[in-house]
Amino acid sequence: MHQQIAIKRKLSDRKNEFNGDFSSSEHVNFLKKSKLNLIRHPLGIMPLGNYYIDSTEKGFRKNRRETSLGAFAHLTDEIILEIFGHLNVKELLTLGFTSQVLYCFSSFEELWKQLTIRMFNGDWWWYGTWKLTYLKRSDSKYDVYSFIKPAVNVTHFYSDVLFQPFLYSLTEVDRFLGTETINRRSNLSMEEFNSNYAAKNRPVIITDVVTQWPAFQKWSMKYLVEKYGNIQFRAEAIDIKLKNYAQYSANTLDESPLYLFDKKFGEKCDGILEDFFVPEYFSQDFFNILGHDRPDFRWIIIGPARSGSTFHKDPNSTSAWNAVIKGSKKWIMYPPDTLPPGVFTSADEAEVTSPVSLMEWHFNYYKETQKSNMRPLEGICRAGEMIFVPNGWWHMVINLEDSIAITQNFVGLHNLSNVLKFLREKPEQISGFSSGSWSCKTIHEIFCKKLQKVYPGLLEKLELCNDSYKDNKPSIWEQIKKPNDAEKGFTFNFSNSE
Repeated sequence: MHQQIAIKRKLSDRKNEFNGDFSSSEHVNFLKKSKLNLIRHPLGIMPLGNYYIDSTEKGFRKNRRETSLGAFAHLTDEIILEIFGHLNVKELLTLGFTSQVLYCFSSFEELWKQLTIRMFNGDWWWYGTWKLTYLKRSDSKYDVYSFIKPAVNVTHFYSDVLFQPFLYSLTEVDRFLGTETINRRSNLSMEEFNSNYAAKNRPVIITDVVTQWPAFQKWSMKYLVEKYGNIQFRAEAIDIKLKNYAQYSANTLDESPLYLFDKKFGEKCDGILEDFFVPEYFSQDFFNILGHDRPDFRWIIIGPARSGSTFHKDPNSTSAWNAVIKGSKKWIMYPPDTLPPGVFTSADEAEVTSPVSLMEWHFNYYKETQKSNMRPLEGICRAGEMIFVPNGWWHMVINLEDSIAITQNFVGLHNLSNVLKFLREKPEQISGFSSGSWSCKTIHEIFCKKLQKVYPGLLEKLELCNDSYKDNKPSIWEQIKKPNDAEKGFTFNFSNSE
């Protein structure tokens, strides 16, 4: 019951924030009401486990899948959706009228999301579901009003593939909040930051810098839409006007909402860069010597609850800071030498795959992390706070609520050696450089020449430091665990001691 109230309050708060009805479709209201039913799928689809429960309790085995799919019944649900992904709109709609089960498959939201993006990029207005959004946007002869409410109420149809995205979209992220183990600091001196965090490559949440920014007082989605609503921003694979994204963000019930992550916001939005400043902890950035040829480094990030980033390492072995202006973000972090569960990489980490969404990862792997001997670091970065992300660390970020943030990658003295090594040894993995006159194979050489000119003698000093340190360098885990942890079984944890 408490979860139902929380969902209802969240939806109401989003709508009130804009003082307007962004989506007047009856379907949106229906979908919001159906969200309060924490068990029943709007189309009546049941999770596969219910098939066995129903068979045991009621004494019969009945599955509409076998009688409603025809030849498709021999295929797995995943393969059926893969086939349907190659169909056009007319073919999907026609199949949907063939049987109730095929209607369920042909209405799968991810299919319509891809169709909408392929056809319209970000030029659409959100109407509660991707299917309805496509049909309303297409200006076609389709009878849109027949899709305002689900046309079927299927019984005895069981599918985890179709049911789980609905389940994940209902689940509050709060149920996966563990003990916060990332240091939280205020009044942190430069000396302490450099010695305790930068030099040791450890994350920290700094709580008293963002509150000094004009952005902290001014920014909200409503404010940004009023100033920059007609400007297009990058949200994953699409370019969309901020006012359209705001309306989508406020009303979407997607399992994995589109995440606005734009690197050109400073050039697009007059005056926006004046609303924040780079904290002194991160003011040293050796990539600045490249001028306009430096790689991408600064982004504005906006997204609703459940949006975020799956496990990754930041590009080019850079470090980063991420500042939350509105909302809150949950961080899960693993040191460079520890691969998170559910993540798979090639030997050189050029290819990284995580075959699950953020919420699916939490359902399938989060409990496992709490029992592991090498637990990840966890922390919540709240409005007015920022986190230091050390270079090479695996991290996943999920928004706990509607959030607005700024992030910036940089190269300090603490990670310059790693960046140089990355540029030299992994040129095929270099990203973010847009200079047409440079090839990835020459970037290391160009960067070194500029370093030598601007900071004479620095490269030689780095080389000497590396030679004296690399033979005895302990692993990340060894650097941060307590001496007696080896005896009692190590649990990864930072205390808040100075």
